[in-house]
Amino acid sequence: MVVYTSRNRTDASPKRAAEPHAEFFQRIAGPFWDQVRDVINEWWSHLPDQARPGVRSRLLDGNSDTNVFSALWELYLHEMLLGSGCTVEIEQPIGTRGKNPDFLVTRDGREFIVEAIWTAQRLGDTVSNSLPPQLADAIDGVPSPNFVVACELVRTGSATPSQKQLKAGLTRWLASLDPDQVIAQYERKVPLPRHTWLEAGWCLTFEAIPRSQGRRGDPTSRTIGVFPAKPWLDDESNRVFDAVKRKGGKYGDLALPFIVAVGHAAVFPEDKDSETALYGTSVECAHGSIPTFGRMPDGYWTAAYDRPHGRVSGVLIVDNPAPWTWTKNIPVLWQSPDPSSLPAPILPTWATAQLVDDQVERRPAALPAHAALGLPKQWPVGDAFPRRHESSSS
Repeated sequence: MVVYTSRNRTDASPKRAAEPHAEFFQRIAGPFWDQVRDVINEWWSHLPDQARPGVRSRLLDGNSDTNVFSALWELYLHEMLLGSGCTVEIEQPIGTRGKNPDFLVTRDGREFIVEAIWTAQRLGDTVSNSLPPQLADAIDGVPSPNFVVACELVRTGSATPSQKQLKAGLTRWLASLDPDQVIAQYERKVPLPRHTWLEAGWCLTFEAIPRSQGRRGDPTSRTIGVFPAKPWLDDESNRVFDAVKRKGGKYGDLALPFIVAVGHAAVFPEDKDSETALYGTSVECAHGSIPTFGRMPDGYWTAAYDRPHGRVSGVLIVDNPAPWTWTKNIPVLWQSPDPSSLPAPILPTWATAQLVDDQVERRPAALPAHAALGLPKQWPVGDAFPRRHESSSS
């Protein structure tokens, strides 16, 4: 048994808004995605027999993208630990609360616990969330070889409007524009062309952004390129804080170093957000003419009201972990400053951050992440969505 069976796949189009990730990974054709499926199958085969059915079920869950990506996150962690010379046991009965953490790890005779959590950014009222997937797919299906569009939802109606009329209006508008002329006008401070679509109580606005010369001419490329940057992004530091707090006290006393591994899926991940979540907000205090720096008691380890947080020895964070970033994004181990914490082991592929006198000291990883994964740095090889041109008749 495998996760993804070998079969003839012919649909190489990008993921559709209404399409679950489980179905996308099964459906998408091309050498890039064959590599992804092959590695997932291989890593899945490295799991103990009793763990495989549950992970496979989550990877193929068409009702929950969270299940898919949390399973991928655990596969990545398991493989990274194995590739770092660790022995890994899954869901062993450890702790004082009768629950089983994800990984009991042994390296160089030393045991420690790794507990995985994958957390995705909640986009609140973004267009991608509030626009029905059918409309998003309709917009992406508009032929637009010369432009991408920035799309903003101004007002929603009570019923889904006609996709046919939406596509027809967008197609006419985009076809009337000359990308080189738009670029020339923009360089003279003329705003980009805008189009407003009104129907059945809905109001959407579009802004046409010319594709670069080298990216034009592909009628199958996606049309939506930008959703507006607005204050809809949830607080990154709160999400990291909540994820670690949720896992940190789950198992009671473990009597071993305990690492919470956070797969941090975010639109704009910032180390500063992780720093604030774990070590507290950095503040500058003036005492006479000499400024000093301190920390607010609002971080996971610096919260004055909750000393049991010392059970967590470290928090391992990887930003936006996914098959196409596994070999590139750097794991960072944020070490506990709490004197009651057991020291967290540091693997060679982990960069580290440590709080020293209220300042964060960072050290780079000794080895690149791909070294432990057994993959080349530039993996998967090739283009995820190779350009396809309309054939010209002779």
